[in-house]
Amino acid sequence: MAVHIVLNEKPLFCHVRLALFGSFLWLFLLLSFDTQAQLLPSAAAEKDTAEVMEPKWPEDPLGRRTPRGTVSGFIKAVADQNYEKAAFYLNIEPALQESQEGAELARVLQGLLDKDGNIFPYSLISDDTAGEVEDELRPSFDQVGTLMIQEETVEVLVEEIKGPEGGPIWLFSSETIEKIAALQGVMAAPLVDRLLPEILEEYQWGGVAAGQWLIMVVLAVLAYLLAWLITAAFLFLLRRFWHTAATEPLSGILQAFVLPVRLYLAVWIFVASTQEAGISIILRQRFSGITLIIGLAALLLLLWRLTDFITSFSEKRMSIRGHLAGVSAVLFLRRAAKVAIIVFGVIVVLGAFGVDVTTGLAALGIGGIALALGAQKTVENFVGSVTLIADQPIRVGDFCKAGDTIGTVEQIGMRSTRIRTLDRTIVTIPNGEFSSAKIENYAHRDRFKFAPVFNLRYETTPDQMRYLLVELRAILYAHPKVDPVPARVRFAELAAASLNVEIFAYILTKDFNEFVEIREDLLLRMIDVVEASGTGFAFPSQTLYIARDAGLSEEKSRAAEEKVRKWKEAGEMQIPSFDPEKIDELKDTIAYPPKGSAQQDSTKP
Repeated sequence: MAVHIVLNEKPLFCHVRLALFGSFLWLFLLLSFDTQAQLLPSAAAEKDTAEVMEPKWPEDPLGRRTPRGTVSGFIKAVADQNYEKAAFYLNIEPALQESQEGAELARVLQGLLDKDGNIFPYSLISDDTAGEVEDELRPSFDQVGTLMIQEETVEVLVEEIKGPEGGPIWLFSSETIEKIAALQGVMAAPLVDRLLPEILEEYQWGGVAAGQWLIMVVLAVLAYLLAWLITAAFLFLLRRFWHTAATEPLSGILQAFVLPVRLYLAVWIFVASTQEAGISIILRQRFSGITLIIGLAALLLLLWRLTDFITSFSEKRMSIRGHLAGVSAVLFLRRAAKVAIIVFGVIVVLGAFGVDVTTGLAALGIGGIALALGAQKTVENFVGSVTLIADQPIRVGDFCKAGDTIGTVEQIGMRSTRIRTLDRTIVTIPNGEFSSAKIENYAHRDRFKFAPVFNLRYETTPDQMRYLLVELRAILYAHPKVDPVPARVRFAELAAASLNVEIFAYILTKDFNEFVEIREDLLLRMIDVVEASGTGFAFPSQTLYIARDAGLSEEKSRAAEEKVRKWKEAGEMQIPSFDPEKIDELKDTIAYPPKGSAQQDSTKP
C-alpha cells in the first residue's frame, strides 16, 4: 500500500498584509502555510504552565506520566531497537504489550513515522501530567504528531489512563494503534532505505544508519543553496519589473527581509525534504529542536534588521534636516528596541528548549516594577525629551527663555537640555522639568516691538504737544522698516513730574542686531522732533529756579504754534488720527539708513 507524507500546517508567521511589498510577503506567507510545527509553537503551546500540586504517586519507571515523557521514551526505545520496551508506550492490552505482536505494532508505528509522518518538537509537547488542557481535543487526549494513512491525514494522539498506583499514564492512543494495525507487513520501505548502499546501512549511530546522517547534512546544504537561489531570483525579478523597489526606503526594507526569509525557506525545504526522503523519525526528532531554533532566529533576525534599517533611515533624514535632538531619540530607541528583541529572543529560545519561563517572567515583572520606581526621574526625563522632540517648542540654536533662564539652546539630549546664557555660562535643565516649564521662544518672532515712553516737561504747551503727536506719527508712517498698522503715538498721562507720550509700533525685521539699529535711528529722529518743538524731556526730580531762567524758546514755540494754526485753518491737523491719504503720502518718505550713513543705498535719494 503506497503511503505519502504530509506536513502539519502550522504557519511560522501570522497573516501580514502590507500593500507596499505585497508580492514579496505573499510568497513568504504562502511558504509559511505549508510549514510543519517544527518551526514555531502554536498559540496553545505558548500558554502559561499551570501550577499543579505535588503528585502523590511514585515516578513511572518508563517516564510515561506526561505526553512528552511518553513520546521521548518511545523514540529512545526504538532508537535502541528495543521494540519490546517500545510496546509499553502503546495503549493496547497488557497481554499484547508483553507479546511479539506488541513489539511489531511499535515497529509499524516507527515505520509510518519514518515514511509518512512527523512528531512535534519536544518543546511543543506538554510536559504536564494533565496534558494540554486548552487544545480543541477531547479531555485526556493530546496530539503529538501526524501520519498519512491511505491518503488520509491522521492525528497521532496520546491518551491518559490510570496507572496501577492511581497516577496518570500517557500512552499512544488506541485509536491511533487501530489505524496502523492493518498496515503490518504491507508498508514499502522509505526512499532513503532503497537508495542507500548496504555499507552505509551497516554502521549505526544513535540508532540510525550512518548514511542517513550523511544525507541529512547534504540535504541541509542543498536546502540553503536552493533557498538562496529562490530569494535571489525573486529579488532580481522584483527590482527588474518594479522600479520603485530599487529605491529607498523600499530597497532597504526588501534587503532586511532577504536573509530571514532565506533562512526560514531553507528550514522549510530541509524539513520537507527529510520527511519526503523517509529519514528516520529518530534522527529528525534530534534535529527538530535545531530547526525550531533556526525558525525563531529568522524571526528575530527580521526584527533586528528592520529595526536597524528604520532607525538608520530616520537618523539620516533627521541629520539632513539638522534635527539633532531627533537623532538622539532615534539612537536611544534603537538601543531599547534591540534590548527588547534580545530579551524576547532569550525567552522564546528557552521556551523552545522546554524551559519553564513563567517564574522568570514573574520575577522579571517584579524587578521591572522596582526598577521603574527607582528610575522614576529618568523615565520622566525621557518622556520629557520625547515631548520636546514631538512638540518642538524649541530647537537647537533657538534663543529662548525657560523659567528664569534666558539663552541659546545648544543641545537637546535624552536626559537634559543645555542652554548657553547671555553670561556665556551653560545651564543644564532636566527635560522633565524643561518640558513642563513656560518656554518663550524668541527665534520664531517675526517682528520686534517698539514701545518707548517720552516723559516731556510740564512747560510743554498744548500746541507743542499737538506738533509732537503729528510729527512723531509721521516718522512711524514714513519709515520703511516700521509697520504702519498698528503704529500709534498717544498723549497718555499727566504724570507727577512729566507729560507722558506713549509710542507703539512694530519694526519689520527678524534679526535682533538690525532691530537695534532701526530702534536707534527712530529714537534719534524723535529726539530731533522733540527739540524742534521747543520743549524737552523731563527729569524724575523737582526743578528749583533760584535765578533768572531763559526758560523755553519763545521763537520755536511761536513757530510750532504758527504751524499748528495753519493746520487748523487748512483743516489738515492730523489729530486724533491721520487720514489714510496722508499716510500713503508719507509712506517710505524717510530715507533709511539716514543720509550720511555708510549703509545708505547710493541709488536712493
